[in-house]
Amino acid sequence: MTDQSFDLLVIGAGPGGYVAAIRAAQLGLNVACVERESALGGTCLRVGCIPSKAMLESSEIYHRTQHDLAQHGIRVESAGLDLETMLARKTETVSTLTGGVAGLFKKNKITRLEGHATFESARSVRIAKSDGTSSTVTADKILIATGSKVAPLRGVEFDGEHVVTSTEALEFSEVPEHLVVIGAGAIGLEMGSVWSRLGAKVTVLEYADRILVGMDTEIAKEAHKILAKQGLEFVLGARVTGARRDGDQCVVEMDGKDPIRCDKVLCAVGRIPNTDDLGLEAAGVELDERGRITTDEHFRTSAEGIFAIGDVIAGPMLAHKAEEEGVACVEFIATGYGHVNYDAIPAIVYTAPEVAAVGRTEEELKEAGVPYRKGVFHFLGNGRARAIAQAQGRVKILAHAETDRILGAHIVGPHAGDLIAEVAVAIEFGASSEDLARACHAHPTLSEAVKEAALAVDGRALHA
Repeated sequence: MTDQSFDLLVIGAGPGGYVAAIRAAQLGLNVACVERESALGGTCLRVGCIPSKAMLESSEIYHRTQHDLAQHGIRVESAGLDLETMLARKTETVSTLTGGVAGLFKKNKITRLEGHATFESARSVRIAKSDGTSSTVTADKILIATGSKVAPLRGVEFDGEHVVTSTEALEFSEVPEHLVVIGAGAIGLEMGSVWSRLGAKVTVLEYADRILVGMDTEIAKEAHKILAKQGLEFVLGARVTGARRDGDQCVVEMDGKDPIRCDKVLCAVGRIPNTDDLGLEAAGVELDERGRITTDEHFRTSAEGIFAIGDVIAGPMLAHKAEEEGVACVEFIATGYGHVNYDAIPAIVYTAPEVAAVGRTEEELKEAGVPYRKGVFHFLGNGRARAIAQAQGRVKILAHAETDRILGAHIVGPHAGDLIAEVAVAIEFGASSEDLARACHAHPTLSEAVKEAALAVDGRALHA
C-alpha cells in the first residue's frame, strides 16, 4: 500500500543528500529524505570527516603540548592522556552536528523517513524499518545519494577489533603499541597521524611507489618527508596479500617482504559506491564497470526521473563535491539549470601540516601537453608561519603559459585547507595568476604565501 507521495524523494542523508533535500525544499518542492541510520549526516558526520577531524585536533594539541611548547617559553612538566575524555569530545561533536541536520530538516519542513530504501519501480520505493515493518512511498523525482563504503582488500580479514576499518579506528579504547596502516591516502595518513601523536608506532604500507597517489607529486614528496620526520614509518611498493588476527596480535603479509606483527591493522585502501540492495534493476538504473551509477551532465540516470550524486557516481569521493552536486541537481530539477565546475573542487588531507589541492596537477598538465608556468613559495619566507613556528611546506601555483589563467594550486603547510579556498574561488572566476598577485593580502598572514606563489609564476616573488 502506498502511504505517501512527494515531489522529490532523496535516498541517503549524507552531505549530498541532506543538502539536496534542503535546497529542494527552499525551491518549493515537497521533499522527503530516507535514511537507514538513526542519526542524519551520513558517513561524513557520523564516522568519517567530522569525528576524524575532532581526533586530529585533540591529538595535535596533545602532541604539541608534549613537544612544541618549550620553544614558546611555556614549561609543562608532564602531559597526561585521557583517551576516554578525548573520545567523548569526539562523540559529542558528532551528536551536536547530526542533531543540527535534524533541526534543519524540521526548519525546512522535510519529511524524515527512517529505514532501508529499495526500488519497486522507477517511481515507487519500499522503506523497510528496523522493527520489521515497511511502507511504500512514491515520488515524481527520486535522487540517489547513498554514498560509499569501505573498499575490501583480498586477504584482509576484518574482525572489527584487531583488523579494522576507519570506523573502528576512531574508537580504539587504548593506544596500540604498533599500528599498521594499509594505504597511504588521506584516510590512512590522517588516522595514522592521530595514533602516532598519541604514542603508537605507526607503519604505513603503500602499494604504489609514493604516498597520496593522485595529488601533485612534488607536494606529495614533501609531505612524505615531513610525516616521516614526525615518526610515521613508510614502506612503499608493498603489496599486501593478507592481514589477520593471530592470538592477541595481528600479522600482515606482503609479497617479497617479511611479515609484520603488530597490535592493530587499519585497512584504508579506498571506498566503493554504496549501491547494495537498492533494487536498481527494478528501477532500470544502470551501473558502469566500477559499480558506479551512470549519469549525464545533469545527474540523470538511465531511468527517467531518477538522479544520482556523490560517491555513487564518477568523480572524487568528497563530501563537498556531493554537496555541490546535490544543489546543482535539484536546481536543475526545479529550474532547468544546474552546474558544477569540477576544476574548482578542492581536496584536503588533514595531517600536520595539511595538504591541499585544487585544479590540475603538474603531471596532468604535462601529460595533456598544456603549456604552463609554475610559481612556488616556501613558508620559510612567510612571517606569520615563522611567528607561529609552523614554517614547513610550500605553495605551488600552475598557470597557463599563454593566457596566465590559473590551472591548479597545491599546498603543503599550515592551514593549507583554508588557504586553498582562495585559489578555488580564483579558478571559479577564471582568474589569472596576475589577478591573484595584484590582490592585496593582509600582513602578516599565511595567505601572503599564496600571493607570493602567484608572483613567482612571473618570476617576481618579493620575499624569496
